[in-house]
Amino acid sequence: MVGEETANLERDSSGRRAGAYYEHYAHDADIGVRGIGDSLESAFAQAAVALTAVVCAPEKVTPAQSVQVVCDAPNRELLLVDWLNTVVFEMATRCMLFSRFDIAIRRNALSAVLWGESTDRSKHQPVVEVKGATYTDLRVQRDDQGRWVAQCIVDV
Repeated sequence: MVGEETANLERDSSGRRAGAYYEHYAHDADIGVRGIGDSLESAFAQAAVALTAVVCAPEKVTPAQSVQVVCDAPNRELLLVDWLNTVVFEMATRCMLFSRFDIAIRRNALSAVLWGESTDRSKHQPVVEVKGATYTDLRVQRDDQGRWVAQCIVDV
């Protein structure tokens, strides 16, 4: 697991993190992934970056190849789990890692382009394999500052 890193450390005037970013949080033997953003799409994208960051440092993954995916679910929370499990599936079946996620969400349907490259053990130095996103600690909602937060526990 790559530590408690964030993708964007800009701060607003009160010292809080500004913009979109991801973070990890501890949970027994597994790990929580959380994406925060000004839009739902941004929060989902950052949750996917957090997923990649469980495996390796996302900045080591060159966004050279694209993969298109679609997901839909009855609600936003289930859409997040489906989305992250789709990313896990694409990582496993294509032997790729992804670092950029271009997402559109309409109602409870998501279409996305995942950008990444083939896994290179010497370059990426993967530390674990994510088995899947779970319903544990699943949350998709706005925080008290109006930002979207998308989070759940992933099984490693």
